[in-house]
Amino acid sequence: MSCNRSDDIHNLWDELADFDVGRSEEALTHLMSGLCVLTGARNITWIGAVRLDSSSPGDPAKSWRAGAIRYLHPTPLLDAASREQVDKLERGDIDETTIRNLDGAGVFRANRLRDLVGPEWFESPYYRLYYQSLGKADAVWVASPVNQDTESWFGIYRGPDQPPFTEADRDQVAYALRSLKWFHRQLMLSHGLLVAKNPLTPAERRVLHLLLTGLSEKRIAEQLERSYHTAHEQVTSIYRKFGVSNRAALMALWLGQAP
Repeated sequence: MSCNRSDDIHNLWDELADFDVGRSEEALTHLMSGLCVLTGARNITWIGAVRLDSSSPGDPAKSWRAGAIRYLHPTPLLDAASREQVDKLERGDIDETTIRNLDGAGVFRANRLRDLVGPEWFESPYYRLYYQSLGKADAVWVASPVNQDTESWFGIYRGPDQPPFTEADRDQVAYALRSLKWFHRQLMLSHGLLVAKNPLTPAERRVLHLLLTGLSEKRIAEQLERSYHTAHEQVTSIYRKFGVSNRAALMALWLGQAP
């Protein structure tokens, strides 16, 4: 890796560290934008992957599900394709690339599509439907374990008019993401995927981000233009989902302490 590329990655790390805990969505956008510049990618997706407590025997996904999906540049077509793939996963209809990625669950891994599958896969209906028709020609997938039941996945895409990712491109992305376990943890926490028994609703996530900035429940209600009663109920629900009883204990989770 060139010195310039290393410097760019180190600067990106420093910039991420400057985002406070209540701005996780902005920080994620900043990271994805930085990775696009770094690799010449067209789009990036982030997936908060969660292993469920139980699954039916023979589940090809080994109990793993997508708890949250976020694109840097979302479109109605991409959103619809994501929902369709989530539905297929629930039915046990899973693509070979996902199976190969899940084979390594529990350890950090970075793979290009051609690292996961043979050339015949690029002629498959899956590739035509979920890559080519959506303007995606190649990808690097990076999975970062946060604990034994959660992983933070990034998919980095190039378009059909761009060259395929090289091994050097893959290793560069891996280097950029491997040292960010603290950030992957914050992402999972902010979506209620790390310790919460149930994922947070979009409304609860907005309240959570304001809670983490130190605002009172009254100020949160005013900022979100809701009644105090509604804001209080959502704060109570957030505490219950994370298994804590107050704001101090909630903040402790972001510092790596168990509830």
